[in-house]
Order: sequence, then structure tokens, then C-alpha cells
Amino acid sequence: MADTTQTQNGMFRWRNPGAWGVIVLIILGLAVFAPQELFPALSFAGKALAGTAPFIAFAVFAVAYLKATGAETLLARAFEGNPARMIVMAALLGGLSPFCSCEVIPFIAALLAVGAPLAAVMAFWLASPLMDPAMFAITSGTLGWDFAIAKTLAAVGLGMFGGFAVMFASGTALFADPLREKPQIGGCCGASKPFSGAPVWRFWKETPRRETFQATAFENAVFLTKWLTLAYLIEALMVRYMPAEVIANVLGGAGLGPILLGALVGAPAYLNGYAAVPLVDALLAQGMSNGAAMSFVIAGGVSSIPAAIAVWALVKPRIFAVYLGLALIGAVMAGVLWQAIA
Repeated sequence: MADTTQTQNGMFRWRNPGAWGVIVLIILGLAVFAPQELFPALSFAGKALAGTAPFIAFAVFAVAYLKATGAETLLARAFEGNPARMIVMAALLGGLSPFCSCEVIPFIAALLAVGAPLAAVMAFWLASPLMDPAMFAITSGTLGWDFAIAKTLAAVGLGMFGGFAVMFASGTALFADPLREKPQIGGCCGASKPFSGAPVWRFWKETPRRETFQATAFENAVFLTKWLTLAYLIEALMVRYMPAEVIANVLGGAGLGPILLGALVGAPAYLNGYAAVPLVDALLAQGMSNGAAMSFVIAGGVSSIPAAIAVWALVKPRIFAVYLGLALIGAVMAGVLWQAIA
């Protein structure tokens, strides 16, 4: 494994091994230090992947289809009309669309440049990282339909909460001149051109769209497989080595404490939305409360690096701080509501 590379001055610089590299490291570590646990861990991960396979297949097809048809153009409709309607539409599209936040940076940058309200953009930003067709499929297959539906509602609700909060405070000094002078276009997904035209639902009639479908399906299949494999291996280790009583004491039980802690832990500890699902499943099995689980996935999803990059690239630090603050408040609110319902 090429974890380091030698520079011209002879020094070695660390390279991120990536998800596949971490998977190999875990397997090698088990083989050397706990060989008796290697087969159970691989068996656990294999069975979990097999059980999730139908949901992975649906997620791969859904995202590839929407990409090939050019459904990104529907995002523009969220930023038309009166401000309240914009916020609701932006939250709905952000919570249901299959496009990651950093993928639409150029589009959002263009809208902000021509005067689109920050409140609607904030609603989209808060909802977008939390749920999409692929995330819904993986979440429902692992944590159940009720949790997946609740998280979807929480994503849309968080978007509207943040959007209306920004709208009502838009006249204050905090939101004056919110944009960077030179937006940092780019991010985890690479840059893309602003959207134009209408979706072509029968994409298979055009060769470029068929190629987009094939490339997107392959990329997402590899992406989901590697991250879920890593997550299931970590889940196996958590179940085996993490004391259940510790999780139950810290993140279990009723009250606001575990929910607040779940949000505070979720913000810095999140890997990515897909990998988080099996980890939350393991934590729930170890005694994590339902409310803490919900606050963990909401706060972690919004504050994850890909989602945060999308906001940081375009707005000034104080607006970024508002984004994180709204995420934490909304995560705690979602956790309290889910705890009461579940």
C-alpha cells in the first residue's frame, strides 16, 4: 500500500489511504492481532452487504436515471416566486434531490450573484446533505422505514426552519454582505456548469445521456460498495469490542442530555451519510437512544466535509457559523421529536 510518497528533499509525506485502504488495514490488523475475529467480521460484513444489495441497486439506478435525464434543472424552480414559497420549495428539493451540495456550487453561486435570497439558499443547503433517493434506500434497508421517513421529514423541516430563520433576520447586520468577494468554486464533487434546459426523461434515445447513465451507475455502485463495506466492518468491530454499557450510559436513556450529546458528537465524528447508517445501527444495538441517533445523523450530515465545503466556498465565515448553529439547533429539535414519537 502506498500510504506515503517520497518528496524531492527526501522527506516522506502522508497520503490518505482512502476507504479501500482502510478496509485493507482493518483486515490486515485483524489477521495479525486477532485472527480469530477475522472470519466473523468478514462474514458479518458480507451478510450485511448482501442484505442491503437490493437497496444499493435501487439507489444506483435512481441516481443514474436522474443524472442522465438532467433533472438538476428542476432545482432552478425552487428559487422562483415569493420568498416563503422559495424557502419551502428549496427545502423540499434539497431534501429529496439526489445531488450533493458541493455538486451544485456553481449553480448556487450564479443564483446568489443575481440576487437569489440567502434564506432560500440556506434552506437548500441545510436539507440537501441529509436525504436523497440513495440515502433513503440505504437507511430504510438498515434502520427501517420509520427512521428513513422521519429523517426525510427532519431534513425538509430543518431546511424550512433555517430558511425562515434567515429570512426573518435578513435585515440585521449579521446577514449584511454575506458573500465572499471571489467565491471558491469547487469542492468534493468537482465543478459543473450551471444548469439549463429541461429534463429529458427518455434519456436512452441520446448517446451522451446513455453514457452519463452508465458512468454514474458505475461510480455510485463503487462508492456505495466501498463505504458500506468499511462501515459494516467497523460495525462488526464496534459490536465485538465496544462495551454496550458505556454507550447505554452516555447516549442512552431519556432526557435532553443524550440528544444534545448525539448532535455534538455527530458533528465532528461523521464519516459520510452512507457509512453512518450501519454505525448508527450498531450504536442503537449497544444502547444509544432513538433521539440521540436522530440528532447524530442530522448534525453529522449537515456538518460533514462535503456539505460544509459547499457553504464555506460561497459565504463569509459568520454565515458559515450561522449554518452550523442552525444545524445543531435543528438536530436537537429533530432528536427530541423523534424520541417522543419513537
